[in-house]
Amino acid sequence: MEKPLLGSSHGDVGLWVRSLIESRKLWHIAGPAIFTAICNYSLGALTQTFTGQVGKLELAAVSMENSVIAGWVYGFLLGMGSALETLCGQAFGAGKLNMLGVYMQRSWLILFCTALLLTPVYVFSDHLLKLIGVQDDISDLAGKFAIWMLPQLFAYAANFPIQKFLQAQQKVMAMAWVAAVVLVIHAFLSWLTIIKLGWGLVGAAVTLNLSWWLVVFGEFGYIVVCCTDTWTGFSWLAFKDLWGFVKLSFASAVMLCLEFWYLMVLIVIVSYLPDPLVPVDAASICMNLNGWDAMIAIGFNAAISVRVSNELGAGDSNAAKFAVWVVSVTSVAIGVVAMIIVFATQDVFPVLFSNSPAVQKEVTRLAGLLGITVALNSLQPVLSGVAVGAGWQAVIAYINIGCYYIVGLPTGILLGFTLKFGLEGIWGGMISGIALQTLILIVVTASTDWEKEASQAESRVRKWGGSLENGNSSSQKNHVTIA
Repeated sequence: MEKPLLGSSHGDVGLWVRSLIESRKLWHIAGPAIFTAICNYSLGALTQTFTGQVGKLELAAVSMENSVIAGWVYGFLLGMGSALETLCGQAFGAGKLNMLGVYMQRSWLILFCTALLLTPVYVFSDHLLKLIGVQDDISDLAGKFAIWMLPQLFAYAANFPIQKFLQAQQKVMAMAWVAAVVLVIHAFLSWLTIIKLGWGLVGAAVTLNLSWWLVVFGEFGYIVVCCTDTWTGFSWLAFKDLWGFVKLSFASAVMLCLEFWYLMVLIVIVSYLPDPLVPVDAASICMNLNGWDAMIAIGFNAAISVRVSNELGAGDSNAAKFAVWVVSVTSVAIGVVAMIIVFATQDVFPVLFSNSPAVQKEVTRLAGLLGITVALNSLQPVLSGVAVGAGWQAVIAYINIGCYYIVGLPTGILLGFTLKFGLEGIWGGMISGIALQTLILIVVTASTDWEKEASQAESRVRKWGGSLENGNSSSQKNHVTIA
């Protein structure tokens, strides 16, 4: 019989020790993943920050392209790549190492084809922005910048499968080193091209495109040299079972897109306000900060997705369940600290992002809502990571539709326009959708039958193994020991 974890001093000690061990495993993945996510996010955020020193119109244009055009595409491609997170993680846990490289190649094929289909979004972005009501001068400049950013679209398609491939094997330190080096290069080149040489948006586009492709080449170079067990070169097997892979990828894309697009839509809605330049700039700055903080939660998202998928693939349902509770408590604690920091610095941080007193004042007014958003977003991405690790993408997609677009978005429009609360009302209403979704995810996670999930993971690995299944025995267990 399993010893109780609670109700006795021995049980309390056992729980404490288990928590420390699990926390160590999570931080082994989450620490480098958080650092990598912050560095990658900072590429666009730094570009936006340097552009803000050029002018309000340039900042609004870059913000619109980053938040709406690139944000929409980023969410879709990241979602398509998240199918790889489920499959690679569970295959690695089951000991089928030779399946990972083929999975990554299948994902590349799907994402590059998807990127080609999404190219018109960049080419006609000025018309699309005007169609949804964005001010003409902002739309025109954002559309021009979007066309210059087409190389970034294909860098996304190449990078996301690589990241999921490495994360599934817990080889996250390599990603962190690549991200750090590229960020330093990007910061210098951004200052040089945008400010020193005065290239403005042209310099921003050249630097941002170059930096994303440096990330791709750096990570793939590491795979070729150091991942010989899971990468054995290009294979025609990548073309097998593509349609089934597409369906799983699309379910992942819908789930994550609905999350990424939600706050992206906020920028579009704000552009309908009277004199939208200041509100758009203020909202983009707050979303910029929220995005940086969200990188911490996304790091935990990656960590818990890997832990859950690895343990389910290995058939250990109890370990998967315990990992969920440990990472949830940890991420909430970090979210509360981040909220306190936002409240304490609300009169200081706006100055770093804009030299306009009007924009600075509006950002300070939004700080309270930003703090609440930061706290909520500490847990929500983690629970989404659990969903990806377990393969619940389709179910979570329906939850996201209801919470975000049936509750949150209409509430934000009602408060912002009908009740005349402006930007604060729009943001506050949309927070309600995030809060409801987080509550539902807590209930779903708490009521999960983890033994059933482990059984389904075994079936999924067999289904997608194909002719590779004989390569490694399914009885192999790849539990990584943290030294």
